[in-house]
Amino acid sequence: MGKSYKWFLIAMLSCAFFFHQADRALFGLLTDEIRDELHLTDSQIGIINTVLSWTLAAMTTVAGFCGDRFSRKWLITGSLMFWSLMTVGMGFVGDFTFLGFGISAFACVMFFRSIATGGGESFYAPSAYALIAVHHKETRSVALSIHQAALYIGLMTSGTIVTWILGGLKGSGWVARHFGALGFWRPVFIIFGALGFLLGVVFIFCLKDSGGSSGSGDSGNEAAANAKPAEKPPLMEGVKAFFCNPSALLATSGFIAIVLVNNAYLFWAPTFVAQKFEAALGVDAARSAAKSGTMLWHHLFAFAAIMLGGVLTDRFVKRWPRFRLAFQSGSLLLGAPALVFMAYAPSVALMWVAVSVYGVFRGFFEVNTHASLFDVIPPRYRSASVGLFNMMAFFFGGLSGLLMGRLSDAYGVHGFEIGFALMGGVYALGALLMALSFFFTFKRDRIRE
Repeated sequence: MGKSYKWFLIAMLSCAFFFHQADRALFGLLTDEIRDELHLTDSQIGIINTVLSWTLAAMTTVAGFCGDRFSRKWLITGSLMFWSLMTVGMGFVGDFTFLGFGISAFACVMFFRSIATGGGESFYAPSAYALIAVHHKETRSVALSIHQAALYIGLMTSGTIVTWILGGLKGSGWVARHFGALGFWRPVFIIFGALGFLLGVVFIFCLKDSGGSSGSGDSGNEAAANAKPAEKPPLMEGVKAFFCNPSALLATSGFIAIVLVNNAYLFWAPTFVAQKFEAALGVDAARSAAKSGTMLWHHLFAFAAIMLGGVLTDRFVKRWPRFRLAFQSGSLLLGAPALVFMAYAPSVALMWVAVSVYGVFRGFFEVNTHASLFDVIPPRYRSASVGLFNMMAFFFGGLSGLLMGRLSDAYGVHGFEIGFALMGGVYALGALLMALSFFFTFKRDRIRE
């Protein structure tokens, strides 16, 4: 592998991460249409979203340990192809009978959206982040920021793409004949899933495992040392490396805060904005604005922040290793009031200002999410640690989907306002916990590479 492969790797994984996040955003963008056609309640939608996060929490741990033991190429490729097929399957959900047993639409959505898609997606991150860490040392924050930028591009453009696809589908006679009676949202899942599956086919031929004879990363010696450990770490050794590391656990607390709020926003912001401003804009206009605006403005500013944040972090962390923690804690603290303002924004324009400011501080935090973990975890345990890191975040972070659904059923739009204001408090708590690492544990736990 040539030295340019480390950047080719980032390009390939960024494409996969685009579909990883765009596919996940589809359900939130199409919640109103899915709920109306399948006659689901907001509480049921909340349960579906929470079970998705819990599936990710359960399976990402398994995926992390697999990433330290098996081919990362095939784990990533298989993950991409499987979740894409399940996304296609989501386009065919509904009430049907199987072997004489009635299966409700709610159960079908739960399987395809929460269990199958979530299980497939869980095997991507541990292997992908560990593979990036092998090939990038001096350029790690920049590499991770580029990869993370794919998340924002996927989420930023998904609302506009979905609105455009829906408009085109509704104008197609063939689609109207075959899908119109069932709902135009179905072909959207089929299209996204099919494109992701084709990308997986490309990965079979182009993606390589980290082992190689030449220096494809920052250092040929590092690649040789980290890519294929001479001895695979025992299971409990990897668990101990994570749970007996105070700095790793405090970094996890910040990530839990991020995931809790991200899930609330991704799953419910389009519905919240559509309902909040439907009286002023009309139902169709409010839904269209919510789909495009909540995804575009928030993730556009998060994208800009993450690209700037990667450069700033790599520059300052060399001279001040705790810079990463200060940057993350400050981002959570400053993002908290933006979430409260978003909850009670009196107009669409001020809503976009609030979600944009929230996006900036989210981006500043997320550029360092996994880098802060790698600062305190030895290389041989990183896939396992990413799995445990994600497990904790998705288990607790999944609760926001259920919370917001229950608040909506109980209080309507005001319930969403209460919920997003509470998310500001979650950010403030996360900032406090990460500050404990900055002051008390990081110096002792830091790994020097």
